[in-house]
Parts: sequence; C-alpha cells; structure tokens
Amino acid sequence: MKWIYWGRLYETKFQAGCLVRRMENDWWIYGYDSPSEVEVFRSRKGRYGVRYLP
Repeated sequence: MKWIYWGRLYETKFQAGCLVRRMENDWWIYGYDSPSEVEVFRSRKGRYGVRYLP
C-alpha cells in the first residue's frame, strides 16, 4: 500500500496532530473505515502535513 497525503499543510505540528486525532476517532461519522496508520510528517519547507494508509 502507498501513503495518501492530506491536501493541506499546517504551520504547526499541533494543528496537524489535531487532524490526526480527528481522523483516528471521527471516520465512523462519515461512514468510512478508519485508516490503518496515520502520521504527521514535515515537509522540506518546514510545514507539517498528514499522511495515512487506507
């Protein structure tokens, strides 16, 4: 499987971490399966993003 990248980068690791927690806990609300792995990564320019494995 390949990583799927969220379409937005964030200024702080905290903001990206909040999205990770929502992805782990709120997927069932929208009728999707929870991703098997979610993580925060740092881009080359120093911003933070989220990627996950379906």
